[in-house]
Amino acid sequence: MTTPRAFDLLGALPTGTTVLEASAGTGKTFTIAGLVTRYVAEGIARLDELLVVTFGRAATQELRDRVRERLVAVRDGLRDPAAARAGDDELLAFLAHGSDAEVAARRARLAVALASFDAATVATMHEFCQRVLVTLGVAGDIDDDAVLVESFDDLVTEVVADLYLRKWGADGDPVLTLAEAHALARTVVGDGQALLVPEPDPGDATTAAVRWRFARAVRDEVDVRKRRRRVLGFDDWLTRLRNTLQDPQAGPDAVTRLRARYRVVLVDEFQDTDPVQWDILRLAFHGAATLVLIGDPKQAIYAFRGADVHAYLAAVHDADDVATLAQNWRSDSDLLLGLEQLFRGAALGDPRIVVAPVTAAHEGRALETTAAPVQLRVVRKGERQKLLIKPARELVLRDLVREVVALLDAAPTLHPRDEESRPLCPGDIAVIVRTNAQLDLVHDALVAVGVPSVQRSTRSVFRTAAAADWIVLLEALEQPHRAARIRRLAVSPFVGWDALRLETGDVDALGLRLRSWLATYEERGVAALFET
Repeated sequence: MTTPRAFDLLGALPTGTTVLEASAGTGKTFTIAGLVTRYVAEGIARLDELLVVTFGRAATQELRDRVRERLVAVRDGLRDPAAARAGDDELLAFLAHGSDAEVAARRARLAVALASFDAATVATMHEFCQRVLVTLGVAGDIDDDAVLVESFDDLVTEVVADLYLRKWGADGDPVLTLAEAHALARTVVGDGQALLVPEPDPGDATTAAVRWRFARAVRDEVDVRKRRRRVLGFDDWLTRLRNTLQDPQAGPDAVTRLRARYRVVLVDEFQDTDPVQWDILRLAFHGAATLVLIGDPKQAIYAFRGADVHAYLAAVHDADDVATLAQNWRSDSDLLLGLEQLFRGAALGDPRIVVAPVTAAHEGRALETTAAPVQLRVVRKGERQKLLIKPARELVLRDLVREVVALLDAAPTLHPRDEESRPLCPGDIAVIVRTNAQLDLVHDALVAVGVPSVQRSTRSVFRTAAAADWIVLLEALEQPHRAARIRRLAVSPFVGWDALRLETGDVDALGLRLRSWLATYEERGVAALFET
């Protein structure tokens, strides 16, 4: 596979369907904001004629803020075209070139866009589908009073029980056990966008054919009962809009209305698109509007939600143009060179998904050290399974801690971007692991050698050790007369007794103190209790 051409934000604007491969650190969000600014400033589309799709609410808000900031910066910068042309902002300088009338017109378009910025459609794919279905009215295959439900476990259990009883209630030797039927149903409903293949012949009575028919029946019946009860899930927005666009009667009108509404569509994180989402984008915009798909198949992370890099590859195949963001703005050149040596030409799951080289916007290294920018711990062939053994894990952990301590002891000078140089500190180091269990191991090992360490994970705060300590305190406050709860509180961090103190200390006095804490909590709240 040949490397796509490097995309130039200041070159010809994308038309038709364009796929932009954006590796980590190559300025994906910057490019999207720049494209929106150019499309608006150059009069190609009004802001309300642009659709920007992302794949997460946090990303949506961040992208919305970045787009607005870019529009504001360019609008304000165009007040003085001469200064803009001489400045460091290449996009601003580009838009500042031209006659006075042209530059004034660009600034006026940006001012109008900012005045109506709330009309801009920057949304997740699910939010976009919901809006479209609602605006399509009866053609949108959705009830206005439908209630969004996050889980259909109870409904699936109900449907399985009814279908299983209907089919095998009088059969002493059913093809599927009830547990197998439940497992199959949870799978096909949980991933409602997946195709059920292969479809059996009508007379096929094999186990595979029975499983296929049962899975199809479960899906159909769950959908029927959802509609009857006026409930729907997140994925229903996707499948119902896709089905609407494919419908021979409602589809053409829906497609026409979408194309009249949006002239330019930009899709962020496209590698995490599933086949249904690509069907929606293809049916609605491919071949009729400007469709820019920005993503990196090497970073696909949502397989558990049905995301499929084959949808990305299908888009690449159908696209009118394919380009890449070829410059990294985040990492040092030495690091990028090291990673290129390691991964050059590697195909990740498909010959069409390869690691392409990128250039660095920053030369040299931000950290003054003689250590190699990329280091590997080599495991000899035939010894890989030994990494599962506890001593081997401890060896890797020991090496990691030694490297961190040595780096901090050397105190090399760090040259942060746009900041004054300073010695390296623990907060500049990140250790990335795969599991929460490994997170605990690394954290404890670093703390044990005196390196401050903060854990960042997506697990609930209620599963932390501090939360467990608070449960002990709250249970003791709930029943301060129970000796067992007072004794548990005594050895918690809130009191700090050891075993000897617990045996010889005045537990009754601690009980009186606990009652005073309870009074503080009831009168002044948790913050006052914690301070006390």
